[in-house]
Amino acid sequence: MFEKVLVANRGEIAIRVIRACRDRGIATVAVYSDADREARHVGLADAAYHIGPARAAESYLDIDRIVAVGQEAAVDAVHPGYGFLAENPRFAEAVIDAGMTWIGPPPAAMRQLGDKTAARSIMAEAGVPVIPGSEEPIAEPAEVHAFGETHGYPVAIKAAGGGGGRGMKIVHEPEEAATKLDAAVREATAYFDDPRVYLERFIETPRHVEIQVIADADGTAIHLGERDCTLQRRHQKLIEEAPSPVVDAELRAAMGDAAIAGVTAAGYTSAGTVEFLVTPDAFYFMEVNTRIQVEHPVTELVCGVDLVDLQLEVAAGTPLALTQEEVRLEGHAIEFRINTEDARADFRPTTGVIERYDPPRGIGVRVEDGVTTGATVGGEYDSMIAKLIVHGGDREQALARAERALGEYTIEGVQTIIPFHAAIIADERFRTGAYHTRFVDESLDVPALLGEAGGADASGGVSAATEGEPVTYTLEVDGQRFEVTVHGDTTSTTRTPQRAQTAPSMGEAGGGHAVGDGTVTAEMQGTILGVSVAEGDEVRSGDVLCVLEAMKMENEVTATSDGTVTGVAVAVGDQVDAGDPLIQIE
Repeated sequence: MFEKVLVANRGEIAIRVIRACRDRGIATVAVYSDADREARHVGLADAAYHIGPARAAESYLDIDRIVAVGQEAAVDAVHPGYGFLAENPRFAEAVIDAGMTWIGPPPAAMRQLGDKTAARSIMAEAGVPVIPGSEEPIAEPAEVHAFGETHGYPVAIKAAGGGGGRGMKIVHEPEEAATKLDAAVREATAYFDDPRVYLERFIETPRHVEIQVIADADGTAIHLGERDCTLQRRHQKLIEEAPSPVVDAELRAAMGDAAIAGVTAAGYTSAGTVEFLVTPDAFYFMEVNTRIQVEHPVTELVCGVDLVDLQLEVAAGTPLALTQEEVRLEGHAIEFRINTEDARADFRPTTGVIERYDPPRGIGVRVEDGVTTGATVGGEYDSMIAKLIVHGGDREQALARAERALGEYTIEGVQTIIPFHAAIIADERFRTGAYHTRFVDESLDVPALLGEAGGADASGGVSAATEGEPVTYTLEVDGQRFEVTVHGDTTSTTRTPQRAQTAPSMGEAGGGHAVGDGTVTAEMQGTILGVSVAEGDEVRSGDVLCVLEAMKMENEVTATSDGTVTGVAVAVGDQVDAGDPLIQIE
């Protein structure tokens, strides 16, 4: 086994890996950016090295710097956690070439399965059901038109070099093809440094069900059942559970066999996830995630295994001791992603300082987090700050424990989606499984679900309020606590609720702010994905000026008034900070 492991990530997954290593007596090395000098994962590791500025592309995605740290620290192995770098075969090759062990699948398998068109071919040859799609990457709107005429609309344009919904655009009619293709290519290039995209028939209301696999270097591969990841917003998962409410033993066996056949054909080792779309009468391969998943704890709880420990064993050359026949699913587990987002405002990210952090505890409750009281939540990284996982004897008990735990979870200073989680698990459609992957985006009235704005939220804090909205306070009268809701003008009360800073979302006048002199500035730190105007262009209020990516979300920066563009201060690929000038309009 290894003596020292570098954890090439941050936040809760870095802490998860550090703890797994510590259980085995393995020393750990953390890396950190300027923004993470005081982060929890830094203090928990045995050693920590600074790797760069707050921007992820210049720190946590800097392959050369991270490999150099590994050599300087004399580590035996590197664990990438999850995220973009974890699925980058160039990183795996650089680690191996530097004489360290890569705790993950072989680079060749990563490259094959990370290329979505190649992965489709491998799966089809292995007998895995595959959604009808293009055999090669496409580049012209005419190819979208031809595919749509053959297979029907809507058509999904997907990034060949990555997954997770990044670079995916849905074409509902031929007229949308050119615009959606351009957006897909732009996003695929920004996220995966790979402009290639391909086409698939878009299945409109499926379930998203994935199979967890683990394989050793001797060619033994097993699966650990399924996870249901159907509840999503903009293709990003919100709640995951195991087992799936819609999968029976027969379907589980069929999907598990398909997953094992596919990864075996690719020469896969380590932990990985084969993702499927499930309809009432079929299932189809979607993609392989060649890494540990955010939602791996639900599998651990129902199977009684430590997936990160299994990764360590397999990477060290130890054959799997667990057989397929020994895998048993016990009870039901549900994971809630605790994101700093405002669900009422289309789940747009929020930033600020966590003034109080008090996670729930008790039987059947597990919390994995990367923050504590006093932590700053900026716009540099993903909005997920923690995960709440509950386990019960069955789904009903797990949901009861979820209700308790969500009610106990206290986070003050930033807005989170805990109120959304508390509301959705009480909704009959979630209880009965009557939802699909687009349910939140297209079928759910989130403000109605959450009820009246203002008042005490389910995170234990006081939600942000504006003039005229009701605000709830906790009072003590004669030794008894009461919650009192004040209606009307609350702006003159002696206690002001914490206001979370909110980053605008895509589709709103978001990502930019117009100052008095006509300069449109960035409202958050991020990367410019596209610029839609040039000097001399006439624009109207609401026109898109540029696209800013922040916290894994595209934000359209729009004009707030009519005028002429007299200056463009940014280009595609530029990194900007909050307040930086973007476009000048006069």
